[in-house]
Amino acid sequence: MTRVLIAGGATGIGAAAALAFLEQGATVTVCDLNAEGLAALETAAAEKPGTLRTRVLDLAEPASPARAVDFAVEAQGGIDCLFVNAGLMLSADLEHWTAEMWERSIAVNLSLPMFLTQAAVPHLRASDNPSVIFTSSTGGLRGHAGMPAYHATKAGVIGLVRALADELGPCGIRVNALLPGWVDTPFNDTFWEHQEDPAEVRRKIESGIPMRRHGTPEELAGSVLYLASPAARYVTGTQLVVDGGYTAV
Repeated sequence: MTRVLIAGGATGIGAAAALAFLEQGATVTVCDLNAEGLAALETAAAEKPGTLRTRVLDLAEPASPARAVDFAVEAQGGIDCLFVNAGLMLSADLEHWTAEMWERSIAVNLSLPMFLTQAAVPHLRASDNPSVIFTSSTGGLRGHAGMPAYHATKAGVIGLVRALADELGPCGIRVNALLPGWVDTPFNDTFWEHQEDPAEVRRKIESGIPMRRHGTPEELAGSVLYLASPAARYVTGTQLVVDGGYTAV
């Protein structure tokens, strides 16, 4: 039975992945600051064959990686897959950015994957199929005005994946990045709020996506399951782009 720790799974891609793992009978621990979202996830998971445990946790806090790992190990006896999906997208004109906004973005988007992996490695070493998955973004390859911290940190996640894949590969731990394109989740709300005409901006974005639409969280969940599965035992240090062709054209 696969034992999964998801950091950032109350809504969106993280929640969809949690439900997909549970459908396969996995034991899943989800940590997130969104208590209401976690309660909704628990309701959705009630009839799944797997087992779900949740904990409200501010993942921007320096102590959160160790707490999340300790909670998961206590709850499920170990970790086979670490999925770091938590993210923060803040949008503002350059003159309105503050040091606090910048530092919190780094804490959630870049420091959390680093130190959560560090905390989980002793337990991943004991797994016969250890996998680490970080949610980066096609924003790590492209840029939009008003989101310097988001794009900088998501590009940083790609570099972090490469370094950790090299270091952890000899002990069999795979480390990969999932790069979603435009996916319909509440995560994007701050971007839309920053636009003068959100509907027109969305129309322009979707006209540049070969599939002419946003993706859904459920359409990303299968990629997470693949990267965590034995089918991906020789896949590490790579970027799996799931974006409807957005970065292909």
